[in-house]
Amino acid sequence: MHINFYATLRPIVGGRTVQFDISEGITVRELIDIVVTRFPPLRRELLNEQGALYPHVHVFVNGRDAPYLPEGVETIIRNGDTIDIFPAVAGG
Repeated sequence: MHINFYATLRPIVGGRTVQFDISEGITVRELIDIVVTRFPPLRRELLNEQGALYPHVHVFVNGRDAPYLPEGVETIIRNGDTIDIFPAVAGG
């Protein structure tokens, strides 16, 4: 599975897209655990002290922000799904 990273997350993972060997049927929450296990510095960028996604971090599944999907972060990821992870971005 390919996961696309954006903005300040790219230098941490070493590029725009990273390949993960993940079985179909995991949840978004399990995917995040796999991502931060592979790239430990992402933990402080993505998760709060309780291990939940920061509200300003966006994990998109097929263009839809995971917390707003019917199953939220318990949404099952299928082969072929497009996953994008965005940190908070500010501008002005």
